[in-house]
This record gives sequence, structure tokens and C-alpha cells, in this order.
Amino acid sequence: MLSLLLASAFFLLIHFVVSGTRLRDALVARVGAVPYRGAFSLASLVGILWMSDAYSHAPTIELWGTLLRLRPVVFVLVFVAVLFVVIGLASPSPTSVGMEAKLAHGADTVRGMTRITRHPFLWGVALWALMHLLVNGDLASLILFGSLLLLALAGTAVIDAKRRRRYGEQWQAFAGSTSNIPFAAIAAGRNRLGPALREIGIVRAVIAIGVYVLIFALHGRVIGAPLT
Repeated sequence: MLSLLLASAFFLLIHFVVSGTRLRDALVARVGAVPYRGAFSLASLVGILWMSDAYSHAPTIELWGTLLRLRPVVFVLVFVAVLFVVIGLASPSPTSVGMEAKLAHGADTVRGMTRITRHPFLWGVALWALMHLLVNGDLASLILFGSLLLLALAGTAVIDAKRRRRYGEQWQAFAGSTSNIPFAAIAAGRNRLGPALREIGIVRAVIAIGVYVLIFALHGRVIGAPLT
């Protein structure tokens, strides 16, 4: 369990203390954006692999236990999470790494999934982590999925702060037509769901459905825990 705690702490620290502060700006100014991104990506990969290995070897210490009755709800919400992740990755956004230049187009860059949320990938990860945390109910799952949930939710605010600090008015023009919380801009009348669905299109949705089916089919073989 100590290894999992250390791995989770390492993963959170490199995001909150390095990537989420002005230290990142200083490092980019010193070594350049590309070397920084390469080093940070490597550190993140090490963190993920360390967390995964530590989780697989952690002892089972039950807290509230496995909630099998929640599985139908979990299946539906994980499907929504996969939609957000896959469609988000397939939809260019100024909040994505390397896409900051799109902020020059202001509100015109708000299309598809960004009409729903400007952080679809992170909200998808957050929903996925929350479902796994709730349904498993043991200490190791609380540490692993709780860490990923915290990182995803806080990450949306951290990215917004970085973009706001660096791009000022361009960021405000973009952010004013979308929202961090999914569907908040649509509910407030600052955007519309119809155009979002049309711009997402059928291809991205079909790919997301295919990914979900693949996850469902291979979960037992790859993770070692069947979904049914």
C-alpha cells in the first residue's frame, strides 16, 4: 500500500506542483516547450505505470465493499465517460496541449464537444474514476481512483488558470461561449446542444461506441476483473 501512496503522490505532485504552477512557465522558458513536454510526458508515463503496478500488488482492505447492485448504473455512466474521452480527444480545443493557438479565433473555435464542456477528456476521466471508486469500495481503489478523480477535476481549473494567465482577452472570448462544467453554458443560454450534436457527427460517436464495446469485451482479460 505504501508504494501505491507514493506513486499517487508522485503523480499528483508533478501535475499540481510542476504543471499547475508558474514553475512550468519558468521551466518552459529555460529548456523550451518541446523538451519540457517530452520530460513531463515521460514523468507522467512513469507515474501511471507505477500506480498501476502498485495497485495490482496492493492488499485488499475493504471499506464499503463491492457494490454489485450499482453495476447497471456504472455501465451507463462509464459509457458516457468513454463518449466524453473519445470525442474529446477527437475534437481540437484550445484547452488541449499544443492547441493554444486556436484561442486567436475566440468564440469561433467553440464547436462540437466544446459547446458542452471545454474539458471533455478530463470530465470523462473524472466520471470513469468516480464510478470505479464507488463500485469497488476498497482502500487501494480509493487511493488510485480518488487520486485520478482529484487530478481530473482540479486539472480543469488549473488549465483554465494557465490559459487565462497567458492569453487574457483571447481566453475570455473563448471561455465566455463555453463552460468548464458539462452543459452549464447550454443551460445558461450561452450555447446550444443542437449545433454541438451536429458538429460532433456520427463518426466520432460510432468510434466512441466501438471503444466502449472493446473495453467491455477485453476488461476481464486485460484488467483481470470481468464486468459481468
